[in-house]
Amino acid sequence: MGVIELEDMEFYAFHGCYKEEQIVGNKFLVSLSMVGDCTKAGQSDNINDAASYLTAYEIVKEQMSIKSHLLENVATRILDALQKKMTTLVSAKVKISKVNPPLGGKVGRASVILERVFC
Repeated sequence: MGVIELEDMEFYAFHGCYKEEQIVGNKFLVSLSMVGDCTKAGQSDNINDAASYLTAYEIVKEQMSIKSHLLENVATRILDALQKKMTTLVSAKVKISKVNPPLGGKVGRASVILERVFC
């Protein structure tokens, strides 16, 4: 098994429970870790044998563009889409962080991490 990671993907999105968050938006960071069998790709050196991190990025980008009240909902949609579109994966973990969340004090990030085994 191998691990493919996309770290600190940055998006401006409109997630949050407060009306203002869904109007003004905020900066989010997303990190993704995917586990799959990399044996064939390692031997063939052929992109068609590898789990495409471009596909993974496009899935994250698409799901981040859909407004949600909860980061748990966004993370679940990302895992659902990865499981559906990237069938060679065994598991995945996604971390979504809201930068400078509106909590009434200085907080660098508020994060949600969800992990799923696909088989």
